[in-house]
Amino acid sequence: MTKEDRNTVLFVDDEEINLFLFEKTFEKDFHVITASSGPEALKKIEKNKSDIKAVISDMRMPLMNGLELIEKIKEDFPEIRNFILTGYGYNSELEMALENKLIDKLFHKPFEPEVIKDAIDNS
Repeated sequence: MTKEDRNTVLFVDDEEINLFLFEKTFEKDFHVITASSGPEALKKIEKNKSDIKAVISDMRMPLMNGLELIEKIKEDFPEIRNFILTGYGYNSELEMALENKLIDKLFHKPFEPEVIKDAIDNS
């Protein structure tokens, strides 16, 4: 499978180790772009807007949390699928985001690669 044949996924997390692990885990399945903050993610989406199919964002990050980032993405890029990956439990804020279709799915850390792969491939 060539790079051009794979879906492009933007993964956003403020911890470098998580960015590295995600990229290594999915490098054969997706073209992975990473960002370490919400503002950086928005710049990368603007630069790659025609390629990015999905964004997976950590929930808790400085400057802008995952839902704040996804709200901004939805305003300008409604065609991009959005997912949250969190190490914390399910809460009312995440429940509302799912109910209101702000996010397509919620993943928990440590993530299960097949669950994420299926969600992206079937979106």
